[in-house]
Order: sequence, then structure tokens, then C-alpha cells
Amino acid sequence: MTSNERVVVIGSGLAGVRLARRLGELGVPATLVGEEEHTPYNRVLLADVLAGRYAPEVIALPAPPRLTRGRVVRIDRETRAVHLADGTEIAYDTLVLATGSNPVLPPLRGLWDPERHEFPEGVHAFRTMDDCLGLSKAVRSGVRTVVIGGGLLGVSASRALAQRGAQVVLAQQGERLMERQLDPSASKLVRRHLAELGVEVHTETRVRAVRSIGGTVRSVSLADGYALDADLVVIACGVHPRVGLAQDAGLAVHKGVIVDEELRTSDPHIHAIGDCAQFEGTVYGLATPALEQADVLAELLAGDTGSRYTGTRALTRLTLAGQDFLDLAAFGEPDPRPGDDVIQLADATRGTYRKVVVRDDRLVGGVLVGELGTVGALARAWEGAEPLPDNGPLLHLLTNDGGS
Repeated sequence: MTSNERVVVIGSGLAGVRLARRLGELGVPATLVGEEEHTPYNRVLLADVLAGRYAPEVIALPAPPRLTRGRVVRIDRETRAVHLADGTEIAYDTLVLATGSNPVLPPLRGLWDPERHEFPEGVHAFRTMDDCLGLSKAVRSGVRTVVIGGGLLGVSASRALAQRGAQVVLAQQGERLMERQLDPSASKLVRRHLAELGVEVHTETRVRAVRSIGGTVRSVSLADGYALDADLVVIACGVHPRVGLAQDAGLAVHKGVIVDEELRTSDPHIHAIGDCAQFEGTVYGLATPALEQADVLAELLAGDTGSRYTGTRALTRLTLAGQDFLDLAAFGEPDPRPGDDVIQLADATRGTYRKVVVRDDRLVGGVLVGELGTVGALARAWEGAEPLPDNGPLLHLLTNDGGS
């Protein structure tokens, strides 16, 4: 690709900004189209902004020089142009979709105000900077808050709101918190941590409806008939890939926009990276794969025809700093199969827990809560997928800093 070819990137999140910056460093200028009014920011740190630990500008990303603000409403593959809501048309030779993901909105009665075409007052999603700032403005000491969803996002939001003085109830439909990442023992520690902050956690609890009076939320109804009084309701039920533009343009889409090793979609002139991309059946939805995809695609578009994306062995890490510190990490398969070897170390007094799973002399998964000094060495052993030495190194890795 020459510097005269027009590269357009839709999406100013972590993946889009990383790609635009790397292309600029490699001499391939790119136009970045971002929908949000805010300076590009690190979405991973929104919970710290909500908790009051960081000001919004602290999590800002270095904006590339060619940033266009606007909402893309259509991709014209025949003329190779993208059309914005304000009528602007931007031509491209190569287009990259880094459109990210949208929050999952559960089918709850009363969640959507049909007259105003928006949430009732007091109901918030927690995905964007606007969501974060809206919640920050609404939260105050003693405000009754219900967080719906006990995954990574719900745990982060609940903790941040509790630190701001809110009375928080977390309602999780599954049997434990963060069930996609954590095993039961680790989940118990997270639940204990939230309880110590004053968060009331209800698992195996299905929310049925949001009740409002005069357009303002008043309570949340549960499937068992019980009602939770609420001044604020936070929807934290996960995310799904934002693929509407790709679908409307006729690209191949399953869970996400399907891409190959060159991160190319079914149209050879269009690529996809980050939360919206699906590679070999996987939509990662994590920061590390998004950044790796951006780096590989930058090399490809700059002329390195040998670069390929082969997948990411992604580690999920949640660090919530402050007076009540919470640090956890999970990778691979933390739930063992029959025949797997498992090593666990737990310290109930200190609230720490470490567990690794070994299969056929290879580290296949693990979960750690608190004091993550060993996570670097464990992650490297897992990512390498090499046979472990036969001199019993796992206990050493679990009890020492491992060079992390």
C-alpha cells in the first residue's frame, strides 16, 4: 500500500486509535471516524472514573491527527465511500471496521419509555463516557441503586458506585459472580469483597421489570414477585458486537464480522478488528486481542505481506485500586476436566486465592485473586503452551513473583 491510498477507520476506541497511530508511525496516514464527542479514551478504565479515582481526561488516548467526528450510517461498497449522518461522504481505498460493541439490553418490561424513546430517568447503561458521566452526576450518598448483571462490568460498576456512597444491590441471574471467568472459590472472594463494601449481592435472581412513575424509575421487580426500591438502575448485562453497518453492507457476519488471518472481511477492501471482529469462531471482546489485531493490520497495510493474525490467548484482568483494593486475573480453562492436575492455594485471612490447571504437562488455565505477583510467569507459561519442566515448578510459580 502506498501513502496515497486512502485508509478510513470507523471507530475511535482502543482498536481504532491504536491502528491509526501505528499506521501514522509507518507512514500510512489514516482517517479515523469517531462517533462520540469525547476525546478518544480507554474504556477499560471507565469504572475508575465512575469511582472518582480518575478524571475523564486521565484516561484519554492520544488522538491521531486525522480524526473526524460523526456517525457513519452507510457503507457504499460499489463506490467505496462511507456516508455520515450529517451528509458527509468519505471515500476509501481500504476501510477498517473497529466499531466495537453495544451493551446488551435485557427484555425487561418498562426498561424503554415508548413515548420519549429512551430509558426512564434514573436508568443507565454502563458502556460509554456519556454513560459514566451521567451516572457520576446522578450518584450521591445513600442513593438506592440496583445493578443488573454480575459479570465483569457489573462487578466493576457495583464497586465504583459503593465507593461513591450509594446503597447498591447487585442482581445476577447466574449462580455466581463473573461465572464466565472465575471458578466458585474465586467468585466467593469477589462476593465477599463487594459485601465488605456494603454491596448486597443476589445470585440466581432474574429481574422481570423496571417500574417507573412519571418517567422516573422507582423500583425493580424480580421474577419471584419481590420488588427492590431503586433511584438508579444500571444495566450491566454484557455486550454484543456492533455489526449493523457490516450487515447492511452485505458483509459476512455471524456473531461478529468474520475475518481471516489478514483481518479481511468477505470484501477484500474492508477489514475488521476489535470487539466487532470474529476470527475462527471467536469474538474476543477484550483489550489485548484488539490491540494485537490493530498491530498486525497496521503492518499488513504498511506493506508487510508476511504479517498474519493467528489468534490471541487472552488473559482477563481486573484491577480496581483505591482504599479497598481488588486485583484478579483469569486465563484459559479454570475448570478442570477429569484427569487434569489442579494446584490451589488459598488464604482466607488475606482474601487471596490461586489455582492452576495442568493437562498433559501443559498449563491450560488458572485464576488468581489478590496479590498477583505470579501472574506474569503463569501467563507466559500458558501462552507458550510448551510442556512444563518435570521438576515441579508450579508450586514455585504460585508462591513467588515469577519475574512478573
